[in-house]
This record gives sequence, structure tokens and C-alpha cells, in this order.
Amino acid sequence: MEMDLQEIRGKLDQIDDQLIDLFSQRMRLVTQVAAYKKENGLPILDTGRERQIINRVSLAAGEDMEHYAKLLYQTLFNVSRAYQAEQLRAQSPLTEELERAARNMQKKMPQRVMVACQGTEGAYSQKITDRMFEFADILYMNTFNDVFNAVEKGMCPFGVLPIENSTAGSVTQVYDLMEKHHFHIVRAGRQRIDHRLLALPGTKLSDIREVVSHEQAIRQCGAFLASHPSIQATPMENTAVSAAFVAQAGRKDLAAIASQACGQLYGLETLSDAVSDTDNNFTRFICIAKDLTVYEGANKISLMLSAAHRPGSLYRLLSHISVMNVNLTKLESRPIPGKDFEFRFFFDIEASILDPAIRALMERLKQDSDQFVFLGNYEEMR
Repeated sequence: MEMDLQEIRGKLDQIDDQLIDLFSQRMRLVTQVAAYKKENGLPILDTGRERQIINRVSLAAGEDMEHYAKLLYQTLFNVSRAYQAEQLRAQSPLTEELERAARNMQKKMPQRVMVACQGTEGAYSQKITDRMFEFADILYMNTFNDVFNAVEKGMCPFGVLPIENSTAGSVTQVYDLMEKHHFHIVRAGRQRIDHRLLALPGTKLSDIREVVSHEQAIRQCGAFLASHPSIQATPMENTAVSAAFVAQAGRKDLAAIASQACGQLYGLETLSDAVSDTDNNFTRFICIAKDLTVYEGANKISLMLSAAHRPGSLYRLLSHISVMNVNLTKLESRPIPGKDFEFRFFFDIEASILDPAIRALMERLKQDSDQFVFLGNYEEMR
């Protein structure tokens, strides 16, 4: 006789009660194992032992359940290691640094300060800088690398860099430079991008044979450029630099993709205000400083990690975040130079180091990473 739904649920409840009791017993035992390993200088992670257990339980589960049993025990191992690390956690240099930053949290960022950004007057980076700092003294740099260097070498206490665009995606050049410099993110913000096609006064759209702009802006206007195949697109280092170049070149066959403010600044006319692929176009910028400083309202954490080049290593990192019920808002991968198909990962999560559980999470991620860099805990302006 088949059971009805209530009877089935009753049986499931009984099994769940047994499972949670066994789970608690298992967690207490693995903590004892971890204590033994710590006393004898052994690592908490024992991949050989975990493999033996997975092979045994998946065989016992039967062919129809073996993959589900493997997934269950992989999750169980991740939870177990997290619990062990929390119970046996020593005061590591990372934990000390994060606790010090939390204790010394600043109320607000300084508003009268020198800031490095790439480009020239009229650039979108200048617009977001003026939003972040009320009285910014902006030092314009030629390249993104120069911005990192200015902050790292103490020339400027802050630097502003684009990190991703809602249409064209990540600014990979900035991500690749992150690995080469020592810095921390102290704020982020989103800047609306309003591209115009700008040219010398009296120029017609039909005259244009070349358009200059930043490569990201060119990608953000792909549909417009595709509809004008006679126009060649030439990348330049910045949208504002492109507008200045058009103003100085004196050519009636040349236009720039830049903001309306750039047109006004450099005496250019708008040939088209409908060049972007979408009206909902935003670029996210980060503000960097040399030292780790956290300001009031910080609710986002950025990390740079590299996982071991073996199956399941990235899953283990993600499982730590999942167990804490933390929202992962971005995961970016970039190839590691000189290593075939190995990648460095950039994580953005919604969290604050004021929470001791989040500081413990950072420690667990560090333990399971080949490389771990805490990039910052900061607030993002809208």
C-alpha cells in the first residue's frame, strides 16, 4: 500500500532528525581530528583521505546515486573544514590586519585631496572623481599603469580607474595591472556614459571617414559603427583625449566619440547623440589607495585569488562563500601569464569586515587559495 504525502513527509522528518544528530556527532569528531593535526603539525586538508571516503560512499550509494553522494560529501567536507578552521583559528597576520582596519574605521573620506586618473579634462574618470571628492586636485596620467604607480609610490594618496562597463564588460587592462601593484580599494562608483559623435563646427556626418575614441567606447558604439562601414574606428587612450585630438587636428573627415561636456570643452559640435548601443550605459570606477583603510558604510569586499590547478578547487572557494550565505556579485577570471590555462580570479562580495564571521571567511579563503589578496572593503556610490 502506497503512503500518502503526509506519511512520506513524516518519514522524511524522522530521517532528517537522524541526519542532523549524526551530522553534529561527525562535526565534533572532525574537530578533534583537526586538533590532533594542529598539535602534530599536520594540515587540515587531506585530499587523499577525502578521496577515499568519496569513493567508498559513492560505491555504497549505488550507480543511480553515486554522483549525488559525491556532491553531498564534497559539500560536507567543505563545511567541516570551515568549522574546523573556525574552532582552531589562530590569530594570523591577515586576521590581525582586518581587525586593525575594522577598529580604525574612518567616518568619511577626505574631500580636499590630490587624485590621479587617466586621461584629461572632460574624461568620464574626471566626472566620477569630482563626484567622489568635493575638492579634488586631479593629476592626469597617460596610462592606467601610471595611475597605479602614482598611488603606490606616494605621488597621490588616491587614484581612480575604470573597472567595468555595463555594455562592453570588464576593463581587462586594469584587471591585469592589479596583480602587479600594491593597492587597496577604498570606494567605488558608477558613472553614466553618454556618448556623442563630435566633430569640428560645420562638419557633416557624411564627411566622416575616421572616428577616434577609447577602445571601450568604440565597443559600446558597435551598432552605430557597423551601420556606417565607410567609417574607420581608431582606438586612443581616452575619450577626452580623442576629443582634444579632433579639435587640434583641423580635419573635417575626423570625429570623436566622447561626452557632450567634451564637445563644449573643446569647441566641437554634436553630429549624433544616438551612437551608444544602449541608453542604459554605465561604467563602474574604483578609487584606490596604498594602505588598507575602511570607511563608514563599507559593504562590499573585493578579493584576488588563484586556486590550485586541480578539479574542484574553485568549487571549494565558492562553497565557503555559499555556506556563509554571502552574495557574490562578480566573478572575473584572467589568465596567469606563463601558465597554460591557469587563471586568477577576482571576487566581489557583499559583506563587511566588521563582522567577525566575515573575517573568519577571509581566513578560510586564504587557506584554500594558492594566492590570496584582500583588495579592500568599501562602499559603492550609485
